[in-house]
Amino acid sequence: MTAKTYTNPVLDADWSDPDVLRVGDDFYLTASSFGRAPGLPLLHSRDLVNWTLVGHALQRLEPAAEFKAPRHDCGVWAPSLRHHDDRFWIFWGDPDQGIFQINAPEIRGPWTRPHLLKAGKGLIDACPLWDDETGEAYLVHAWAKSRSGVKNRLTGHRMHPDGTELLDDGKVIVDGDRIPGWFTLEGPKLYLHDGWFWILAPAGGVETGWQGALRSREFFGPYEEKVVLEQKDTDVNGPHQGGWVRTPSGEDWFLHFQQKGAYGRVVHLQPMRWGDGGWPVLGDDGAPVAVHTRPDLPPQPPAAPATDDDFPGGRFGRQWSWTANPRDGWATHHSGDGLRLTCVRSADAHDLRRLPNVLTQRLPGKPSAVEVELRLDSEEPGARAGLAVLGDAFGWIGLQRDEDGTVQVVHRFAEAVAERERDAAHPVIAPEGRVRLRIEIGAGARCRFFYDIGDGPRPSGPVFAATPWRWVGALLGLVALAPTGQGHAGAATFTKFRIDQL
Repeated sequence: MTAKTYTNPVLDADWSDPDVLRVGDDFYLTASSFGRAPGLPLLHSRDLVNWTLVGHALQRLEPAAEFKAPRHDCGVWAPSLRHHDDRFWIFWGDPDQGIFQINAPEIRGPWTRPHLLKAGKGLIDACPLWDDETGEAYLVHAWAKSRSGVKNRLTGHRMHPDGTELLDDGKVIVDGDRIPGWFTLEGPKLYLHDGWFWILAPAGGVETGWQGALRSREFFGPYEEKVVLEQKDTDVNGPHQGGWVRTPSGEDWFLHFQQKGAYGRVVHLQPMRWGDGGWPVLGDDGAPVAVHTRPDLPPQPPAAPATDDDFPGGRFGRQWSWTANPRDGWATHHSGDGLRLTCVRSADAHDLRRLPNVLTQRLPGKPSAVEVELRLDSEEPGARAGLAVLGDAFGWIGLQRDEDGTVQVVHRFAEAVAERERDAAHPVIAPEGRVRLRIEIGAGARCRFFYDIGDGPRPSGPVFAATPWRWVGALLGLVALAPTGQGHAGAATFTKFRIDQL
């Protein structure tokens, strides 16, 4: 029997900057993916509480030459997901390139290649709007000060209805500097409701901010504003940036994120109604709810984005992304189960943060144990492979082929300021060249490492506190690599990847 209530967060991992859409009885969500590929994850739900990952809209980042190497906090920022003219549309800002758009006839694709709608530095958080009554189309976006020297303002454009070009030079339609107490206004989502143009946009910073609503009778303003969701006396810091969706029965809901350090930006679901003066009221009179009655939607079985993987045929599941655009030959398809990763030669083998060939998924938001079995098939001295926790500091445990031909269990880490890794524990010989690796992630993303070479699990090294990157939560990673040299350096095989709650 399905419970009558739900508990936040409904997505307890780093699904950053979510936007949500309903088409018929189906709800869809996308999120920031920054420099990882594939990017623009696509999630599906029937009840706004249980979500599954059904694919990605962006297979490779463009321009491809810019993403040969990791750019962890660049790439896809704060996408907007819309449905218009029987097509799905996603708009996003790349802070170094400009505003891109892709579209598809179905949520699973095929998606068009990215179209650069507006080139420029610091253009972020783009959102379109089509007015079906007038036939007009609009676009709003925010600014990244790190690239443009400008922030705290929203710029609006008229847009060609086919989404291929902007029809004017743009105008600042909301200047946050003119709103007392507001700063870092960004992440706008644009809607029409009750004769008003609405911009739902966060302000006040990622960890400390609030959700604002702005409205005007005309797209280009003037807009009036109101704070509609803030922390108040809850433990949900900075509740903001997300999207509004209406169910078939007419209920309104708002999905937004909460920044939680190494766990990234987890996603909460808030009830929404239209209150005094026609303004939206989010949560419990403007405060986030922890537990609430479920949306008035058909009951659904419990579901969450996949984490476990047996890698059938050498293929990895949708939950995985590379840390840069992938190259042929990193993973080998074969007839059995298990992920066969090539030990990629690299001059940066001493620093996982610089490697494009780390296969990653999100760090779970609840205390969990991560396990995977590893066999090192490479005979190359210095070849290594393992399981990592990756942020601006990283730690990993795995196997390495020594100069004398033995295979050792190694455990290494690097602090955020360190330029290369160093040992976190003394190496141990793995007689069969196999190991079962385990990382227990406790409160505060504090990680304990274990290995099992056949005589039971043993702890390794001190506790490692996972850290995020600038905008990105910490990641779990699988990696195989080798020192620079000539010829193929062999491979490593990973099997039975599991994440279980502690």
